[in-house]
Amino acid sequence: MLAKTIKVRDLRSAIELLKTVPGQLIETNEPVDPHAELSGVYRHVGAGGTVMRPTRIGPAMVFTNVKEHEDARIVIGLLASRERVGLLLNSAPERLGFLLNEAVKRPVEPVTVSRDKAKCQEVVHYADKPGFDIRKLVPAPTNTEDDAGPYITMGMCYASDIETGESDITIHRLCLQGKDEISMYLVPGARHLGVFREKAEKMGRPLPISISIGVDPAIEIAACFEPPTTPLGFDELTIAGAIRNEAVELVQCLTIGEKAIANAEYVIEGELLPGVRVREDQNTNTGKAMPEFPGYTGPAVAELPVIKVKAVTHRVNPIMQTCIGPSEEHVNMAGIPTEASILQMVEKAMPGRLVNVYAHSSGGGKYMAILQFKKSQPSDEGRQRQAALLAFSAFSELKHIILVDEDVDPFDSNDVLWALNTRYQGDIDTVFIPGVRCHPLDPSQSPAYNPALKDNGISCKVIFDCTVPYHLKGHFQRAKFKDVDPGRFVPGLFKK
Repeated sequence: MLAKTIKVRDLRSAIELLKTVPGQLIETNEPVDPHAELSGVYRHVGAGGTVMRPTRIGPAMVFTNVKEHEDARIVIGLLASRERVGLLLNSAPERLGFLLNEAVKRPVEPVTVSRDKAKCQEVVHYADKPGFDIRKLVPAPTNTEDDAGPYITMGMCYASDIETGESDITIHRLCLQGKDEISMYLVPGARHLGVFREKAEKMGRPLPISISIGVDPAIEIAACFEPPTTPLGFDELTIAGAIRNEAVELVQCLTIGEKAIANAEYVIEGELLPGVRVREDQNTNTGKAMPEFPGYTGPAVAELPVIKVKAVTHRVNPIMQTCIGPSEEHVNMAGIPTEASILQMVEKAMPGRLVNVYAHSSGGGKYMAILQFKKSQPSDEGRQRQAALLAFSAFSELKHIILVDEDVDPFDSNDVLWALNTRYQGDIDTVFIPGVRCHPLDPSQSPAYNPALKDNGISCKVIFDCTVPYHLKGHFQRAKFKDVDPGRFVPGLFKK
């Protein structure tokens, strides 16, 4: 297949690969406003996820005529299809969790290249020069007209512990607040960069941070791993290196003591300032931030840390990469590492029983997982629920787990609901685990929704056990159909 002849190492090679596969990429020269219009278009074309209907899973899209940014292009939805993620990572879509699980086990350390080899520094803009304005240099869109401001949604934030030098890369909600200021939202207690920032602030020191935009999709997926799979001090760039069997290349920044991804389209260099906070919607006063993965617009935060921008560097004719907050893109970036984490945890405890995992689209890749479990002997009964408990331990933001047998396709929601309707009784197959920390962006996990909850992000986790009791497996055999070659009768329809 032609697509396999292109080696993906950066955003541009990823786009070139998708051009070789029919139905995976659309380019348009139609003028588009990055303020709400661009996302409004893609909502219909390919957003999917938890976006309000009508929406669908469709091709990625490149806008080549962006208003007020004549030298830039914007790509959206690059990872908004599991099939497309499989293409870009050279894996079958249903095996992506296994691919990432193996990559975690054999990390490849990043390497630093000289500045003359760093494409991200082809063009340089220093913040102390007259006329500098990041809002004019970086075509960051808004998802909706109510957003607090333009957001960088696909920025790879890279920083290091100022004492140990250990580095980490994660993706955060970044709002352009002024010509050289960006606010940064960190989920409380959930990200390593938050630990680095808090340590630096207690010492009264700024934390150098680089934001790389438009990179190899392997980096974007790897950056979404979380503890316990990647504990504090684990650099997720090593996972991206393992996926590609080639080290990620970094380059020393020009104005701060930190590194950035050498072949990124854009790099923002800056410092997280100690003791400085800003109201997220100070420029719009909408009371809203941006649409988040659960499908709701998150409230603007009253006080957020501030990144003081020192420089912006980019490639010639750069490509801005963005996503819609609740889209299938978030499902894949957050969900596939979740699947890998669950596979790793359960396989260690009970080898060979967990067949597959799907972090379901309806939970944004975080709140719901379907576990496909195989019972091979009487003593396996009950272990499926142990697997669910391990999954909750592996990924604390999970809220609901549905357990299904090996004859149910976890990636087919209709098949999962069939199991729920024919292999589940609510009074005996439901396990409630109340009062457990989950995720603050779910509006139902708040004292306002349930006064019994003591804090935002506290939830009742639930296991829906839709597996057949082992001693009854013979009574729940699905109807068997004759194996035939459908291609004989409908040529071309079943080609992969």
